[in-house]
Amino acid sequence: MTERLYLYDTTLRDGQQTQGVSFSTPEKFRIAAALDRLGVDYVEGGWPGANPTDSAFFEQAPELKATLAAFGMTKRAGRSAENDDVLAAVLNANTPAVCIVGKTHDFHVEKALEITLDANVANIRESIAHLVAQGREALFDAEHFFDGWKANRDYALDCIRAAHEAGARWVVLCDTNGGTLPVEIGRIVAEVIAAGIPGDRLGIHTHNDTANAVAGSLAAVDAGARQIQGTLNGLGERCGNANLVTLIPTLLLKEPYASLYETGVSHAALRELTTISRQLDDILNRVPTKQAPFVGASAFAHKAGLHASAILKAPETYEHVDPALVGNERVIPMSNQAGQSNLRRRLAEAGIEVEKGDPALGRMLAEVKEREDRGYTYDSAQASFELLAREELGVMPRFFEVERYRVTIERRRNAAGKRISLSEAVVVIEVDGERRMSVSESVDADGSDRGPVNALAKALAKDLGPLQEAIEDMHLVDFKVRITQGGTEAVTRVIIDSEDASGRRWSTVGVSPNIVDASFEALTDAIRWKLLRETGAARLTA
Repeated sequence: MTERLYLYDTTLRDGQQTQGVSFSTPEKFRIAAALDRLGVDYVEGGWPGANPTDSAFFEQAPELKATLAAFGMTKRAGRSAENDDVLAAVLNANTPAVCIVGKTHDFHVEKALEITLDANVANIRESIAHLVAQGREALFDAEHFFDGWKANRDYALDCIRAAHEAGARWVVLCDTNGGTLPVEIGRIVAEVIAAGIPGDRLGIHTHNDTANAVAGSLAAVDAGARQIQGTLNGLGERCGNANLVTLIPTLLLKEPYASLYETGVSHAALRELTTISRQLDDILNRVPTKQAPFVGASAFAHKAGLHASAILKAPETYEHVDPALVGNERVIPMSNQAGQSNLRRRLAEAGIEVEKGDPALGRMLAEVKEREDRGYTYDSAQASFELLAREELGVMPRFFEVERYRVTIERRRNAAGKRISLSEAVVVIEVDGERRMSVSESVDADGSDRGPVNALAKALAKDLGPLQEAIEDMHLVDFKVRITQGGTEAVTRVIIDSEDASGRRWSTVGVSPNIVDASFEALTDAIRWKLLRETGAARLTA
């Protein structure tokens, strides 16, 4: 018999405490819908009344299969739960579940709240009892619990016992400062259960200040806790919260958890995990972490030739799970460490079959290594590698030819006397024998100059004639520059990440002593790779 674990997501509230993160109401709806598709049990929408965005979210409360929860705090001392306006605002959100936070560390009660220890316990008990009387599923977040337990075990236990006895469905033990190590969390959760709080009423809420939030959550489960709180991509204050994107596949795919427990996440939904993780990054306008476990672009990348050779024979030699189970994919990067096993595998993934021993493999490998000596990197630019390989094999279509380009940058004062800059690019290409010239300025909606590379990108993608429709949905999502040599012979390497409407992402590289020229090479490769996919030309093989 498997036991049920419950997943409680607090991305929309605790995740929003991340520095630089502020969700709009429509963005909160998109994230809630993604969480619901994934299959989490609870979606915490925010703190009603704390800000206009959270209030608007609850006013238009989305319909979810998950239980929607509102967050608040225990009543204040000196007033009844029925007359506490903060508690009333949380109840007025009309969510089926309400999670309230309260102090469980005696130091915080006396120094931060400046009330007696007994008054704080009464606040917890009366607040939970009031929520239950209103027909809500009540959760109590025991703030600073682990530090409180270590400082004054009896008092911390009094606090959570009050919540449990008042009818809280879940008593959530919070490592608020993120400093408690997994071995301590496991021991303390076991001691709490031994003291009379059942494990099927206990939750765990960890922070990642020692990079142990996921491990701490698993330690709590091992000890008997049956609810896990966390966030998508580990968002959260300071170093973040427990990352549900790591926890969920661990629970579903790794032993002993896969055999002992079940969650609301199906294996079919798990295959959307990578997409959902990257969707959140897209909403936040940030580049996904390549090294993220399970969902990162490098999570199943095998660079060393020895590894790639083994992967060809049996993927499990260097992969702990099948990447397809989480919606990710295997990557065999090209680099100067690569052998022919790497090369053939990478070609096969691009849809190009080359027989073992084909002389083209040796020529291609030599070309890759020679180019990397000049500053290129195909480890981080798989799309450019595919184009290079197709050129060598003679199966790369000539979609367009660049005849010339020019970029100008002007700096002057405008009519208001403010110093401004303006970038302009002219690109001349040939498509199907027809010469086309495009001109573009790099000015955004606010009238600010976005720079010469932006102007070049706009001009290059402005008029490809009959090919134009194929690239309409692509856009640049990241731009990285590195100087690969110093002094007067400095070489600039530019890597560009592009994405299209389907969520497909690809990387291209350009190298030149001139940063604009290196950027133009990477931009050109990005468009050529996109055209390969959209025109069906990628099916051409040697």
